[in-house]
Amino acid sequence: MNPIHMKPITSTHIVAIPYPGRGHINPMMNLCKLLASRKHDLVITFVVTKEWSDFIGSCPKPDNIHFASIPNVIPSELVRGADFPGFYEAVMTKMEAPFEELLDSLQLPVTAVIADTELKWAIRIGNRRNFPVASLCTISATVFSILHSIGLTENWHSLVDLLEKGSELEEQNPGISPCHLTDLQEILGGNARRVIQLTLECISWVLKAKYLLFTSVYELEGHVIDTLKAKFSIPIYPIGAAIPYFELHENSSESTFPNVPNYLQWLDSHPPCSVLYVSLGSFLSVLEEQMGEITAGLQDSGVPYMWVARGETSRLRDSCGGMGLVVPWCDQLKVLCHSSIGGFLTHCGWNSTLEAIFAGVPMLTFPIIFDQAPNSKKIVEDWKIGWRVKEQQRDESLVTRARISELVRSFMDSENNEVKNMRKSVRELKDSCRKAVAKDGSSQINLDAFIKDISQDHGARLID
Repeated sequence: MNPIHMKPITSTHIVAIPYPGRGHINPMMNLCKLLASRKHDLVITFVVTKEWSDFIGSCPKPDNIHFASIPNVIPSELVRGADFPGFYEAVMTKMEAPFEELLDSLQLPVTAVIADTELKWAIRIGNRRNFPVASLCTISATVFSILHSIGLTENWHSLVDLLEKGSELEEQNPGISPCHLTDLQEILGGNARRVIQLTLECISWVLKAKYLLFTSVYELEGHVIDTLKAKFSIPIYPIGAAIPYFELHENSSESTFPNVPNYLQWLDSHPPCSVLYVSLGSFLSVLEEQMGEITAGLQDSGVPYMWVARGETSRLRDSCGGMGLVVPWCDQLKVLCHSSIGGFLTHCGWNSTLEAIFAGVPMLTFPIIFDQAPNSKKIVEDWKIGWRVKEQQRDESLVTRARISELVRSFMDSENNEVKNMRKSVRELKDSCRKAVAKDGSSQINLDAFIKDISQDHGARLID
């Protein structure tokens, strides 16, 4: 995983640098695979930190994508998520120098950089070195718009003041709506305030990039994307869904984890739309007491369920009885597309939300932190393709096993008229999403436009 050394040629060479987290690396890699498949003379250097190179270094990828790594500049205890604000701040301050050193070691000239929106320093490097940077936003366009509107206020850095003076700031700044303030209150949770401050700094840098890419689909957030296009002076391309839909036909469901049950065979043994899929994310999880209530509620519901629980598999297996299958890993999109899946209990991460829509699966929402609460709101209120597990997100009380059991039974009842309408709505969004990624769909058109832009920009720079 050392920096690649190649002979200088005139190929388009993109350096991709994701934020070092699974929810960011996966969509960046999916985008790179899509780009590589549409322009075969494209060369992509995919840069990750050393700890992530150990995880993904052996993953299959096209021949024109090459891995490179930078040192582990982040303390190991932060990598494990013990101090997320500290981890986040370390990413902001300690990755820039080794990334720039890596750029100096590459023999193939850099045509463009695609950098996660959370890495503002990548835009700074690109502007200093005179190559274009495309900012890849891995949150929804809706949440990006909320944060951008908040960032326009004079005292955006004082989030406590912002919440305390909401009505006053709303009058002074017409761009901030009551809904935005409510959404920000939902985003703020626990020790997230410092993270939001740093995120707003990153959002403020986006206009200094050359392009803005969204992992979303235009048809899902068209109004928001059009509004942003009218405000921004840089091209905006929704190129999603940046999920591995292009690999669904491949036989790639075997896990690298040992002793994983054959979950696809287990799903094959169940009738259509009868199984609830459960995944509450790969990083920040729910409290232990709440996890106990969820486990008991699922058991009491009598509904078959498949639960992906990376760090808690053994404990949950012991309590799942005969109704559930608990695994440490699965090919989530392939599972969601399986005919036996009738619902998804989710933390509402943006990637999981996109995968559920692509699969046409309604959602029970259990957001935990940051953008997950606004995503839940969009799922339940705007798209009407899900139900909330918690009626009030900021309520600190536990959701009881009785509430979860009753909710799951109703949610999975195919004869329930509300459920029928919800499944109809999510099928319609599924169709829109799949048309977007098909030939001549909006996402395909945007991908081609982005490739054309960076190729022309590269050509102009060669002439200069």
